[in-house]
Amino acid sequence: MKYGFIIDNRKCIGCHACTTACKSEHDVAVGVNRTYVKQIEKGEFPDTRRIFSVMRCNHCTDAPCVEICPVEALYTREDGIVDFDNNRCIGCKSCMQACPYDALYIDPKTNTAAKCNYCAHRVDVGREPACVTVCPEHAIIAGDMENPHTEISELLARQAVKVRKPEKGTNPNLFYIDGDDASLNPEATDKSGPGLWNSQARGVGHYAKAAEKMMHTNEDVDLLQLSIDNDIQAAYQKSESKNPNYIDVLSGKARRVYDTPDKGILWGWEVSAYIMTKAIAAGAFLIPFLAILLGYEVSPTTKLWSVGISLVFLSLTGLFLVMDLDRPDRFLNVLLRPQWNSWLVKGGYTITIFGLLATIWGAMAYFEINTGETLLLWVTAFFAVMLAIYTAFLFAQAKGRDFWQSPSLALHMLVHSVMAGAAIFMLASFFIGEIRIPILATTLIVALVVNLFTIITEITMTHPSTAAHTVVEMITKGRYKNLFWFVVVLLGNVLPLLFIIGLKTGVLPEMTGVPESLILGSAVLILVGIYATEKIWVEAPQRIPLA
Repeated sequence: MKYGFIIDNRKCIGCHACTTACKSEHDVAVGVNRTYVKQIEKGEFPDTRRIFSVMRCNHCTDAPCVEICPVEALYTREDGIVDFDNNRCIGCKSCMQACPYDALYIDPKTNTAAKCNYCAHRVDVGREPACVTVCPEHAIIAGDMENPHTEISELLARQAVKVRKPEKGTNPNLFYIDGDDASLNPEATDKSGPGLWNSQARGVGHYAKAAEKMMHTNEDVDLLQLSIDNDIQAAYQKSESKNPNYIDVLSGKARRVYDTPDKGILWGWEVSAYIMTKAIAAGAFLIPFLAILLGYEVSPTTKLWSVGISLVFLSLTGLFLVMDLDRPDRFLNVLLRPQWNSWLVKGGYTITIFGLLATIWGAMAYFEINTGETLLLWVTAFFAVMLAIYTAFLFAQAKGRDFWQSPSLALHMLVHSVMAGAAIFMLASFFIGEIRIPILATTLIVALVVNLFTIITEITMTHPSTAAHTVVEMITKGRYKNLFWFVVVLLGNVLPLLFIIGLKTGVLPEMTGVPESLILGSAVLILVGIYATEKIWVEAPQRIPLA
């Protein structure tokens, strides 16, 4: 038995009965939908037409939301229905990043994820989903696709059907008869301008947080614009100022006229900050480890500072992770009710084990115990590397974001950890004279060169999708161009590289205070550059619409 849906676009009249029936059946909050009807206008006047497409969970055979969920809140039933248990959900929003179809949302009532669950409670008692029952044109067909006698099985056998984003490899079980690419492909149309149905005055779900905070300020803010992308809003206003009667369909370009509200940036500054702090935590151990590996003597004081810095920033990493959860009261579910395919779970255990091993190493340094130190160093180094790079694998599980599928993302994060560790030790040695690690300058020169090479690779490589290419355009030429070129490239990489090379080679003058100032400034600039890079790499891909 394997349940699926067919949407017959030859019959759909865009009445939204399925949307309202779903809301009524599941008490879905205002502003979010488990199912909705997307409307596209296309053609060239007067030969235009409106296309209606029902959008919802695709109940994929290889559901990425199930794989990435750290607590088994999402699971696939034996009959193929992808269901969820909101009593387990921690509100990490990983499933929303993993779903290529934008089918999930955060319920503003429970702060947990929710989506279409095929009306499993109805199916279990022999009834059809509410949307199927209420559709006046029988445009939604549901049933067991493996039973050759069902209507859905017969339609699949004799009709040409389409699925959304087959290249994602999710094997979706939602099929469209007479599906139009202008509707099924979100990149075929631009985001629609502000309108009655696609803008929420107070935000929805997770995005309501920002609006709610602003409601309690005295600032004169138009909350209606919170859900509208700045670039799109500017383009919309520009087009209207040139021609008050501007309509896309006059030129034949398809446009959206009814769409789901923008969910905003799901992973915000907390995620960028936690990537930064875990890079410092891992790097603070890796730098002394590299020095010992290369035969340099590392004093017990330096070892203790290494452990102290690692544990402080490891604690901050955990804090930012919990802060980003919409249900922080359930954060222990990641460790106590784990779903082992999720890299969020593997990351949680990596953080825990690394913290324990670093503490043991610090205790051995304090009590000057050398027995077994070499083995402990190598095991801790392994977990330090995993701490640095596991987020790259988590992002790779977020199949909805094409830019995060870069094969160089793990190297990107490992290099950042080395840079962050070296920079934090440069700062520490500036204020604490007892800390001495001879390899800092050389390590930073190599790491900065590799980092620039990695960034160039990620930006210039051939991207397999237009979504990833659009993100690159956004970074290099769009809304992030100033932050990228000035802060990331120039201030965060090029200038520190030139300063450190100049100091190491003696090119820069040995004036009183100059070397110290350049060391301090270079370390600060490197850390600022790392955070700016992570902010861009986390935020920019989330601005690409999934539906």
